[in-house]
Amino acid sequence: MKQIDFTKVPSPSYIVDERLLTKNLEVLKSVQERTGAKILLALKGFSMHSTFPLVGNYLAGVTSSSLFEARLGFEKMGKEVHVYAPAYMESEFDELIQYTDHIVFNSFHQLNKFKDKVKNAGKEIEVGLRINPEYSEIETQLYNPCAPYSRFGVTVDNFKPEELEGVDGLHFHTMCEQNSDTLKRTIKVVDEKFGEYIKKMKWINFGGGHHITRPDYDIETLIESILFIKEKYNVEVYLEPGEAIALNTGYLVSTVLDIVHNGMDIAILDTSATCHMPDVLEMPYRPNIIGAEMPGEQAYTYRLGGMTCLAGDVIGDYSFKEPLKPGDKVVFCDMAHYTMVKNHMFNGVNLPSIASYNEEEGIKVIRQFVFEDYSNRLS
Repeated sequence: MKQIDFTKVPSPSYIVDERLLTKNLEVLKSVQERTGAKILLALKGFSMHSTFPLVGNYLAGVTSSSLFEARLGFEKMGKEVHVYAPAYMESEFDELIQYTDHIVFNSFHQLNKFKDKVKNAGKEIEVGLRINPEYSEIETQLYNPCAPYSRFGVTVDNFKPEELEGVDGLHFHTMCEQNSDTLKRTIKVVDEKFGEYIKKMKWINFGGGHHITRPDYDIETLIESILFIKEKYNVEVYLEPGEAIALNTGYLVSTVLDIVHNGMDIAILDTSATCHMPDVLEMPYRPNIIGAEMPGEQAYTYRLGGMTCLAGDVIGDYSFKEPLKPGDKVVFCDMAHYTMVKNHMFNGVNLPSIASYNEEEGIKVIRQFVFEDYSNRLS
């Protein structure tokens, strides 16, 4: 592939390579074709709607967690719109269901509270219920929807089969950045605990967290898992990854502003971990940088820090072949998912511009942010 000239975008900028996005979408399309399952884009992971015409050529639609996400998917992609939230706001519900094709409730109480509104919506909306199989292999508890005392879904001990009237499908979500061996073990638990209820359904949703497009992902076990449920229960299967769609498709281009020394060399960038890539602190994880290695592996090691006043706004320690100097570009990899959707303007720090790249148009700057984007969020 032709290399992107990162010096040609504003700094900082997110830039999504549509060639890499298409490569991921081709993988997901093949899963759909081989299994008959439907794959949805989870907007909580990737909501760059300028790419939705491309994404919509491959996937069945979107899944959302709020009124605004549902409206975004409805207006910008125009395919299936699914929605799930731990609880729905009564003041938003009538508008929400205007955009929705499938709605999943978190509890029997929520189901019973809103099912008449869904029934009288004036269009066909399929109804789902989220279940909690109380099984997960996620180590970071912040991202574990099946942790003890989780607020997500109905456990088998709290299940009320007598209240399933009008429910078309079941939904579970237990994974985060995991391979299909985890899904296979999860499905075994779901099948054992909830199989008698699945047989009454039209569909089942396997949720997200499937790292389908990473290089070591076992697609065959995913296919096997989908077909096991489809053939045993004669149900339609949905998957709703967010990260897998945009995995390894984007960059965050930044610039060195200053070099200071306090026990080690520290490079201050025009970007921020806390503002622009919060999962670096929350997960936590260490993003790759083009041309950089682990500390000490190359001649010059630096701690990279952001431009906010948060003491912990530190991205990590990296080594480079040549010394860094103000004005140098630092390009972070895999910055399409869980960046734009989670970023914010703490300290009044501006958001990175948003750009895309394809062979026909080259670099296209889609959005740049200004003072009014900051001030209009506040009172």
